[in-house]
Formats: sequence, C-alpha cells, structure tokens
Amino acid sequence: MAFEVPNIRHLRVFLEVVQCKSISKASAKVFLSQPAITQAIVKLETALGTVLFQRRSDGMFVSESGELFASRVQRALDMVLDGLQGAVRLGNSKGQPGHLLQQLTTTQLRALIAVTEAQNFSIAGRNLGISQSSIHRAARELEGLLDVVLFEKTSIGISSTKAARALAKACKLAFSEINQGRDEVDAWHNREVGQLVIGSMPLARTSLLPKAIIGFSEQFPDFRLKINDGPYDDLLYHLRHGDLDMLLGALRFPAPADDVMQQELFSSPVAIVARPDHPLYQIENVDLETLRKYPWVVPHSGTPTRMIFESLFSDAGLEAPKRLVESGSQVLIRSLLLGSDRLTIISEHQIQHELSMGILKPVPYDLVHACRPIGITVRKSWKPTKTQLSFVNGLRLSNQVTDTDDQ
Repeated sequence: MAFEVPNIRHLRVFLEVVQCKSISKASAKVFLSQPAITQAIVKLETALGTVLFQRRSDGMFVSESGELFASRVQRALDMVLDGLQGAVRLGNSKGQPGHLLQQLTTTQLRALIAVTEAQNFSIAGRNLGISQSSIHRAARELEGLLDVVLFEKTSIGISSTKAARALAKACKLAFSEINQGRDEVDAWHNREVGQLVIGSMPLARTSLLPKAIIGFSEQFPDFRLKINDGPYDDLLYHLRHGDLDMLLGALRFPAPADDVMQQELFSSPVAIVARPDHPLYQIENVDLETLRKYPWVVPHSGTPTRMIFESLFSDAGLEAPKRLVESGSQVLIRSLLLGSDRLTIISEHQIQHELSMGILKPVPYDLVHACRPIGITVRKSWKPTKTQLSFVNGLRLSNQVTDTDDQ
C-alpha cells in the first residue's frame, strides 16, 4: 500500500508526545482530546508499520524506530515553518508563522504544490485524483488562512505568486523528508523498499552510473533507483524542489545556487573527436586555424565543455567556428561525426565505448589542461538514509577503481 504524507496536525501531535512522554500533557499543549491523540498515533503506527512508543505505567517513551521518524518529522516541520516565513514576508501578511503552522492541513499543502506546478486548477485536480472544486477550495482556504495572495488570474489561466512558490518549494522538501523518515523506519525493520532519485547527465549515464548501479543492486536488490535524464537547468530545478535526491555529472563553477553543494569524484579529460578516416588524420601538424575550417557539433551554450570549446579559440585570439550544430544527444553526435567531416569536443569518459571499438578517434591536437570535473550535486539540507549513503559511497569507490585502472 502506498504511503501518503500524514496530516500535519497528526505529525505535530506525535512530536508533542515524544517531547512530553505523556498523552495527557501533550493534550494540554495541542488542545486536542486524549482519545483524538491516541487515534492519531495509532494511524501513524499503522501507516508506518511500526510501534512508535513504548507504553509504560510511567509514560510514553519513543521507540528506536519512532526516534528515527521523529527526527525527520522535526526537520520537515522546520522546513514548512521556513516556507511560511517566506510566504508571509513576500505576501506582506501579518500572520505569525508559528501560529499558522498549527492550523495547516496536508490537504491544503498538497493542493498548493499541485496548483503551483500545473498553473491550472483542473489539471492539478486530475494530478491529485480529486475534483477541481475540492482543490480550488483547499487552495483558497490556505490563502484565507495565510492572508496572502497565492494565485492570480491571467489571460491564459492562473499564475502562482512568489509567496506561493516559496511555500510550495518548502512543502515539497518537507514531504520528501517525511518520506525519507518512512524509508528509514522500513530499513530499521529490514523492509528495504526505499528509493533514490538521480538526475543524470550524459557522461554519468555512460561511464559512471552503470557500474555503481550493478554493485549497489547486488547488495540492495529491492531498493528502487530512478534515473531521470534532462537538460542541466531542468534537473537542477527539480533537485532544489525535492523531486531529485542528487545530480550526477559535470559540475558547475561557481556553484549554481546557494542551497546546493557539489563534490567532485574525478576529472575527465576532454578531447576533439572525429570519425577514424577523417581528413585531419592526414595532416602532420593540426592547428587551430585548420580546426576552424571544419563544421562542428557542440554542446549547448553555458555547459562546461562548450566553455572549453569557446575559450580554445578566444584564448588564441581567433574567432570560433561558425558552422555549428548544438546538441547534447550522444546518439546524434555520433551519427553526425560518422556521416560527415564534423568534429566535436567531448569528454573521453563519455565515449569510452566508441574509442575502444575504434568507432571514433581523438584528433591529434593537445588540449592543454582541458578537463571537466565530474561529481555529485545535492541540496545542502539533504540528509541521506543509510542505504542512500551506501550508493553514494559506491560511486566514490567505483571511481577510485576506475582511476586506478586508467593509470
């Protein structure tokens, strides 16, 4: 059965009982009856498949699995509180974030996220599997509670305000944190059914991920790995909003955002590459002027390898080649190289197979100090589970083995 993020109020009640070690004491703090608190805890225990408390004559003491979950819940509620503070500030509201947190419902926050992403109440309702009127009501109730405009009508539908986007981002991260807590409880009970969602760039897909996945899956066969491909900017957005756990591929310098951090795994040399029978291989000394005369297929603007390509000519006081095709598709790049006199500039790790099979061949031109740092990008707030950390450590280990093999 799928795990759904519990009601925010139930999570707050759970933390109060953890702190007070008593349902009666927690009842006085959250203004909820003791039977209601008991029912909320039972619902949480049922959803998580664990006992959260050891019930004794001298109080309620959190269990080991309950302590794992409580740590995640506290982090999640802190994230929602930060989002509320941002929304109140951006929306010029006089609401008190701490007080507002006590009144929020998970239904309202799910509606906020869905509408912010879809920019349409009808589509958001379909995405959540509820009626348009229900999601519209939940979103408007949240606006009334916060005293902040979250959605504005436009000529093509609706748009979310800065306040809505700030709170939606915080809530997505909070929901991800609660799911991490569920995964940790499952792992505690040897129910290894967690997941890791990875945003992968081309080099990682060809040379880094396969080896790491094979080794990891042998140790954790039931753990889910989801690999998402896409342009770097899209992957970064989804990482920062909690849809991805990490990005794997070429690093950016400086770091692309204040809320992420990067860790280099290795440095990949970059080479100019062509088909094996390219006319350049008949030339004794290939220079930049000769390279400028040929058409190229190059990565998109702003990517690390494209910057190396452009600086190659600009540093020599030359104008860059004009006959360019821009693409990040390795399949298209290979086809263009094999079917024409085009050149490309690419990481050698990315085309290891083609080079080893003789399908493509490096052009004899030395790119001095031309390397791409390859590594992991994660949110600064991300706290991996033990199993997720095992995958990250496996990436580091497999890279060390690769580096040794290359020497």
